[in-house]
Amino acid sequence: MASSPNRLSQFWQELKRRKVIYVITVYASAAFVIIELVNNVVEPLNLPERTSTIAIILLAIGFPIAVIISWIFDLTPKGMERTKPLSEVPEAEKPVTQNRWKIATYVSIAVIVGLIILNLVGRPTMLRAGDIQSLVILPFDNYTGDDQLNNMVSGMHALLVGDMGRISEVRVLGKTTSNAYKDVDISATEIASELNVDAVLEASVMCFGDSVCMQFRLVRTTGEEEQLWIADYKEDKSQIINLYNKITKQIADEIMIELTPEEERILAKSRTVDREAYDAYVRSYQYWDDLSLESLNKAMEYLNLAIEKDPDFAPPYAALAQVWVGLAQMGFAAPEVAVPKIYENNNKALELDPDYTYSHYANGIIAVWTEWDWEKGEREFLKALELNPSDAMSRVYYAHLLWILKRYDEAHFQSQMAFELDPMNPMVLALSSNVDYHGRIQQAVEKSKKALEIDPEHYYALLAFESASYLNGDYKSSIEIEINICAGLDDEARETIMAVFQDKGYVEAIKTMLTYLEEYARTNYVGPFEMGEYYYKVGNLEKLIECYIKGFEIHDPMMPYIALSVSGFDQIMDDPRIISIVEKMNLPFTAPN
Repeated sequence: MASSPNRLSQFWQELKRRKVIYVITVYASAAFVIIELVNNVVEPLNLPERTSTIAIILLAIGFPIAVIISWIFDLTPKGMERTKPLSEVPEAEKPVTQNRWKIATYVSIAVIVGLIILNLVGRPTMLRAGDIQSLVILPFDNYTGDDQLNNMVSGMHALLVGDMGRISEVRVLGKTTSNAYKDVDISATEIASELNVDAVLEASVMCFGDSVCMQFRLVRTTGEEEQLWIADYKEDKSQIINLYNKITKQIADEIMIELTPEEERILAKSRTVDREAYDAYVRSYQYWDDLSLESLNKAMEYLNLAIEKDPDFAPPYAALAQVWVGLAQMGFAAPEVAVPKIYENNNKALELDPDYTYSHYANGIIAVWTEWDWEKGEREFLKALELNPSDAMSRVYYAHLLWILKRYDEAHFQSQMAFELDPMNPMVLALSSNVDYHGRIQQAVEKSKKALEIDPEHYYALLAFESASYLNGDYKSSIEIEINICAGLDDEARETIMAVFQDKGYVEAIKTMLTYLEEYARTNYVGPFEMGEYYYKVGNLEKLIECYIKGFEIHDPMMPYIALSVSGFDQIMDDPRIISIVEKMNLPFTAPN
């Protein structure tokens, strides 16, 4: 039983005699030093990120080679010689461990331990590539002393969010979500924790006239809060777009993100814009998110002014195309009026700037809801997301296209990404809730309800919550919203409809509402698809089919949703007239047997 320990002891002594233990210790120490050295010079010397990985692989390969060589060979005054077995070594020549080897061993161990401690304790805040993968740009502070500039400062914030969203390697939260933290008295770290981001960009506007004075501060919020970068700028207002490009590149550099060649090209572009045109365009921003007639008209007023002041500035044209899409989508403008305006403005935007994200976003909307060209729509949305991966609106409208095409898993994925990019944006929440009508109705109710908690008067959020409530069987909530958003109803009509609901139920209440709506439609435009939804709710399928036929004839922008079950399609899908429409629109459809 005692032989095994003796053999183990002998083997250990042989390892020491052949210098294998010393080689292992020194090799490990040297390898650790080399790895640390490589890690620290990769960034300053602009070496490829894989340099550290290559170094580790090479050192790992070299380790067994060093051990084998140290076992077989010995370094002597005569050079490298094969190590003799212990049995062949005369007693007088057997080596004695020298102090210098012991000292080397102890020093190596001390170095390794020291470097480990330095790496784990001494450098907790050293930023590495990939540490920051998401950030939020907080609302700009207005330190100009003029509260009337608050809307301007808010628009400037929105522009920078859009600019920085073009960096593909970092997730930039949307402007609406970041605006929720305006004047909130909590730390940057607390905000980042609530939003699940790695860094916060703070900005202040100190002067706003012909020139703009701004300060930016980038704060890392993972671990101990740390300021990574701060800078002050004073720039002529006409150069503000170029300044934003500069800031975007600077922040990418600070958080160690390598821009793609395409991102470098786009951010290197220079553009001077008329000061008054910039002002008008920025002021229009606050009216984009609410699809009410009043807001859309106000946005149009500012955008037309921006175009008047600077006819070669692309963004106002793209925005104006979106406004006309909104007017058509919500039934405020007939397609024959809106469609030419949509094409005119968006084509001009693309002509002036083929790389402008929102031109492709608008082009995607036009392709889907005006042209009914699904392939072009997908191509344009993907291009917009290539230019700005953090654009929640492009993602959520792309989700709608995927929903229309019944690619449900993809639709839910894109919808959820949009929600995560701008979780406090009522429009994103409402549009995302629409996609959840398929198989996730409770989630649809929760999202649309959250949208209304953020903005109780948001028109599209009201529509989304009404539909979600109806699909969820909550007819009381549905009718309460219906009577407030349905066109052509006065207070007396609303009271009458609610009385019918309480006495005879939901279907009879909608029938009563239809009498008012039909009268209103005699002198006002009401989208046929919208009318069809009311006929579907009261079970008048023939009227529903007639509305869809008219919607197809006049190119109603809501018609892409015709083949979805929420539009009553399951009950009319065997009608030859509906089959013909769906086939002509090239929508996915399996004809009944």
